[in-house]
Amino acid sequence: MAREFTRVGVVGLGTMGAGIVEVFARNGIDVVAVEISAAALERGRVTLTGSTDRAVAKGKLAEDDRDALLARVDFQVGLDALHSVDLVIEAVPEHLDLKQRIFAELDRVCKPEAILATNTSSLSVTEISVATTRPNQVIGIHFFNPAPVMKLVEVVRTVVTSADVVADVEALCERLGKVDVTISDRAGFIANALLFGYLNHAVSMFEARYATREDIDAAMKLGCGLPMGPLALMDLIGLDTAYEILDTMYRRGGRDRRHAPVPLIKQMVTAGLLGRKSGRGFYTYERPGSPVVVPDDQTPVATRSALADGARGIAKIGVVGSGTMATGIIEVFAKAGYEVVSVTRGAEKSAKVFEAVKTSLNKGVVRGKLSEADRDAALGRINWSATLEHLADVDLVVEAVVEELSVKKALFASLDEICKPGVVLATTTSSLPVIDVAMATQRPADVVGLHFFNPAPIMPLVEVVQTIRTSVETTATAKAVCAAVGKTGVVCGDRSGFIVNALLFPYLNDAVKMLEASYSTADDIDHAMKLGCGYPMGPFELLDVVGLDVSLAIQRELYLELREPGFAPAPLLEHLVTAGYLGRKSGRGFRDHTRR
Repeated sequence: MAREFTRVGVVGLGTMGAGIVEVFARNGIDVVAVEISAAALERGRVTLTGSTDRAVAKGKLAEDDRDALLARVDFQVGLDALHSVDLVIEAVPEHLDLKQRIFAELDRVCKPEAILATNTSSLSVTEISVATTRPNQVIGIHFFNPAPVMKLVEVVRTVVTSADVVADVEALCERLGKVDVTISDRAGFIANALLFGYLNHAVSMFEARYATREDIDAAMKLGCGLPMGPLALMDLIGLDTAYEILDTMYRRGGRDRRHAPVPLIKQMVTAGLLGRKSGRGFYTYERPGSPVVVPDDQTPVATRSALADGARGIAKIGVVGSGTMATGIIEVFAKAGYEVVSVTRGAEKSAKVFEAVKTSLNKGVVRGKLSEADRDAALGRINWSATLEHLADVDLVVEAVVEELSVKKALFASLDEICKPGVVLATTTSSLPVIDVAMATQRPADVVGLHFFNPAPIMPLVEVVQTIRTSVETTATAKAVCAAVGKTGVVCGDRSGFIVNALLFPYLNDAVKMLEASYSTADDIDHAMKLGCGYPMGPFELLDVVGLDVSLAIQRELYLELREPGFAPAPLLEHLVTAGYLGRKSGRGFRDHTRR
């Protein structure tokens, strides 16, 4: 039977420590809250009371419950106050020597049977445990910020942690209403090991001026449904904290360059640009600690009109292709009021595209998002054709054919001959180099990538991909069209994966490598990313939806272009694809594989 924890201690009352105190006190457990000085103790008290007062104001906590919660907390200066607790959780800054000194003192102060836990997010629990004479009673209990809200707890066992201690802590997590995942002591554990490689990569994009901070963040929020963009999240975490985590993971995790902190992070930390806590990071905030972003010298001038940027007027748009993406793009343009010429191979394919568009618009009517008159008007704006010659008088052509470079190049060479001068020629490719398509024409300055996301009528993001030959006028026109159809256009360079795929698929590949190493299960990894990071889907759920074969193909392209060893496709992913495990479309994916 699991032991009963009636009195626990928390060392360190910063944001995380105060949050952990609140979690225990909310669940009827007496807490000894310890800081190093009276001033620090008072700051911790203010943090806790502020959090509980906000909960009362939002109707999430009754005033009587708030008062009872606070009455369970005994604020003390010094570790000697922890002599009678059943469990201590340390939540001080991420410095190994500091944590080791605290654990050595806790070992002296606490009763022999007490469990000593660390909330470290990246340091070795094993190295912390050896500072005591009871390493078998030392464990990691990694809460996520804000602790009262986030459901995940990573329970980190070392090679000598007692099985009884692990079981007791797992039972405690359940009592606290948390979902625990139990893992071994490895750099970054699950969530941070997957999260920080992605964050570091996003910073490298910004450092290289591949895309703006706003476009990088918008791309990942709108393209992947993430609660925050990576650079805004770095500001929330704190760049100093992020640097320490990345540096620790790099040194402890096999010196994978994906975890080597991007130089810009260190420079910003040195300059005091720590994120929200300092009032400036990748963004500028109203004041230190505020979540409110204010304009600065990097803020885009939102009031400039698209025409002032040199955008061309667009009235008539051609769409080439008959697949799901082409159908969705036709619907998007027609609903926005553009005259559309749909070009397919033959009357039969045109009829199928027409029915697909009509069916989708009818669904919009049924759901109350579109009137019958608007539906009929949209359909009336579409002209159907089986020949490219009907694109002679359009202002913009969007190609949405098969992802084969030879096919796209041949098509663009034909469009170059047919279309009038000044027409913007756009490709919807998600993986091929736009410049290769552009150079098949005599007008590369007029060629741009318009990467819509599927389903195009629903997804709010379009990646506007400019090559080194794309003119400023062409990019401005593409951005203006995105705005006119109600999409957010994010501008980036012509590099494999653009923004979204370049950041998303290495993260998915890292998850596969984690599973391949038998570090954790697919279910626990998915839980960690959904509950610990707020992701809408876990990596293995997403891989099965996207298709393992599609994921492998994109990862191979990224690896071939960037030649980064950390981007090499996980062998397990290659083996599963070879064996026909493609995800939902084949009925077999990671879920089936991990249950065998």
